Amino acid sequence: MTKIWNERGFVENDPWVIETEELKAQDGQQAVLTLDAFIARAEESNDVGLGVLITPADNVEKLRPFIDRIELVAVSFPAFSDGRGFSHASLLRSRLNYEGEVRAVGDVLIDQVPLMLRTGFNSFAVSNETAIRRLSEGRLPGIDHYYQPTAKAADNGPAYSWRRRASN
Repeated sequence: MTKIWNERGFVENDPWVIETEELKAQDGQQAVLTLDAFIARAEESNDVGLGVLITPADNVEKLRPFIDRIELVAVSFPAFSDGRGFSHASLLRSRLNYEGEVRAVGDVLIDQVPLMLRTGFNSFAVSNETAIRRLSEGRLPGIDHYYQPTAKAADNGPAYSWRRRASN
């Protein structure tokens, strides 16, 4: 069972459905399309409020012409060891200035959630039982120190991010 979580807690009645050959969005649901299907739909319509699924090998720059029409970007983590999704979220926030929902889907583990939040994710499709239990209990691991700036600053201030800033 997959549950959707954000920093306010678990989401009830999430409308988003990642479409496949077997699974299609029904009435009251919103489709999350593969990148190619999303681009085709965006090019042939003026639809807004769209959802797109980004896989590790996808180029998020292809979303640039349509960024203002996207409501949800679901970033796939097919395995916990594949970190390209972190880069996708960071690029969406920093280069494309995307301000909508960025959701981690796939193999989302509790240890990764704080890092995902820092790189720009703001919702998570969680199916791992340990992660669901710990999120239900409010037991999110913390990050005390970091060395690079990201989409979301740490609670205790900017830490070492000054090392990457250009001096005047």
